Amino acid sequence: MMYSSRRKPVLYFKEEKRNQISKVPHQDHGKFLSSRCTVYKLFALCMFLVLFSLLWLQLSCTGDLSSMTEDGRPLQPQPSCPQVNLASMADDPSWGPHKLALIIPFRERFEELLVFIPFMHTFLNKKKIRHKILVINQVDHYRFNRASLINVGYLESGNDTDYLAMHDVDLLPLNEALDYGFPEDGPFHVASPELHPLYHYKTYVGGILLLTKNHYHMCNGMSNRFWGWGREDDEFYRRLKKAELQLFRPTGITTGFKTFHHIHDPAWRKRDQKRVAAQKQEQFKVDPEGGLTNLRYQVESRQELTIGGAPCTVVNTKLDCDQNLTPWCLLV
Repeated sequence: MMYSSRRKPVLYFKEEKRNQISKVPHQDHGKFLSSRCTVYKLFALCMFLVLFSLLWLQLSCTGDLSSMTEDGRPLQPQPSCPQVNLASMADDPSWGPHKLALIIPFRERFEELLVFIPFMHTFLNKKKIRHKILVINQVDHYRFNRASLINVGYLESGNDTDYLAMHDVDLLPLNEALDYGFPEDGPFHVASPELHPLYHYKTYVGGILLLTKNHYHMCNGMSNRFWGWGREDDEFYRRLKKAELQLFRPTGITTGFKTFHHIHDPAWRKRDQKRVAAQKQEQFKVDPEGGLTNLRYQVESRQELTIGGAPCTVVNTKLDCDQNLTPWCLLV
């Protein structure tokens, strides 16, 4: 089987090798504005200032995907002046036949969402990836359940998409060579251990993972037993292996751990890493039955929003918890 040159297959539970991943001339303004300056020179200076202001205003309208603030955090990309009609561009056959459902499991991290949505919309448009962005917003009073929200996103993504990206809201791709295309040969782990800024163990499949909808269904989605932060990705890795799906990761990316920008501030938003009662033992077990087949949820509302010129759909979701099976779903 021929694979994309940007994707390499991963051998499950085997060690892998890392990728080799003019100064403006100074003008003597003192002479120009000396006591001997004439009315004509003052008029010329005023015209220069007006033209400079108009030029600065025009340049400030253009968005720059790589712009950073002084502390290294990316600025929210601004729309160009004038804006290009991206809808007509997406109808161009050169964009290909596939459409991505970008699924963001979400709760209360609005300052990250305001950066993420316009950034990813611009990034995917530059790569000519048809897409729609789904923010699956958990509005119940249970602990956060990332895996269940991704299951909801899969079910609510509609028939107009044929593959999905399980995408963390705090992880921004900075290298445009990263592949977000249709993962026909098997699940594609964009945020691979060789590139992710934090997690480097070989069975890691979190952060950003692309799958066809058929492959996600073959795994019965993700387990709904993981309330709080962490471990759901590790269980999903075992599902990929059980379904005999070949996992792929990027090749030819030379930016290493600078490939992504992690915008989460742990001091400001602490992870819910509590392990309550039996959860300490259950978190390491495989869930053979759970997933799409036992997911229980209710869509409270759907909202079509535009953030920084980028469209997205917010699906306000109430998850249901069987407290006999997972009593650790309750906030403590």
